[in-house]
Amino acid sequence: MKPAVVVIGSIGIDFVVSVDTLPAPGETVLGRNFQMIPGAKGANQACAAGKLGADSVAVKMIGRVGYDTFGDRTKASVAAAGVDVSGVHATRSQATQVALIWVDKSGQNSIVVAPGASNELAAADVEAMRKTVRGAAIAMFQLESPLDTVSAAMKLAKEEGAMTLLDPAPAQPLQASLLERVDILTPNESEALLLCGRPPARVLLEEAPALAGALRKLGPRTVILKLGDQGSLLLNESGHRHFPAFPVKVVDSTAAGDTFNAGLAVALAEGKPMEEAIPFANAAAAISVTRLGAQASAPNRAEVESLLRESARR
Repeated sequence: MKPAVVVIGSIGIDFVVSVDTLPAPGETVLGRNFQMIPGAKGANQACAAGKLGADSVAVKMIGRVGYDTFGDRTKASVAAAGVDVSGVHATRSQATQVALIWVDKSGQNSIVVAPGASNELAAADVEAMRKTVRGAAIAMFQLESPLDTVSAAMKLAKEEGAMTLLDPAPAQPLQASLLERVDILTPNESEALLLCGRPPARVLLEEAPALAGALRKLGPRTVILKLGDQGSLLLNESGHRHFPAFPVKVVDSTAAGDTFNAGLAVALAEGKPMEEAIPFANAAAAISVTRLGAQASAPNRAEVESLLRESARR
């Protein structure tokens, strides 16, 4: 049987507008190239994992959508990537999650999320997830679902022997009881600083080991800092190691972190050591930022392996 990756979290639709510059408070700017694209962090990760692990990993998704066309559309998008969506159920109490995304000409973005049905994935539903989670190699989590649900589902995943991977986004403070259940924490710079109670800032590469160390003291066994064009930094019981980014032209950074997490989960589920899994994840994320959108930007396995071969020849 294929090893399994289970994604527990959000599923929704993204409204994406390209702009020259991101609007300041109170400012109106003209946009262009409006698109409605299936998204949400959980679904993005599931979709990317489905593409990357199509022949080697079974990917399952657990989440909530509304009884609306957006829910149908985003659920179909995830299923089309080869993901088992039998754990994605509709609720009448809320509309499907939506995200409003502005992308500037440098590829940076600003995002507002209305969780809607994702908030209906309740802690009371967690025990019903056990059959889906049982036997999974990796269980993936994000923070667009209620924190008590994330914590309870993570506890269940640990009980079933799965490795837990948390993308702490959107950034918010987290209790020690949740962080202690995390095997792999994958924050970006702003998320890492917030978890450590520090103000937003650019994290220099030489500062990254200390920041990762502060995060590891909060409970996670392994910390992987996502540092954008500086690459990724791994810190675990063996020490720290930097993995450089792949140089690419950035078009849209939306879902780059989700694609990184998906690549990492697929590689680890396949049994790759961390020293191989992180470059695989870096390559997947690098390809994703060269394209517009979230799920549509996720590469397939052949594209990632091609980039890795090209990099090795340089």
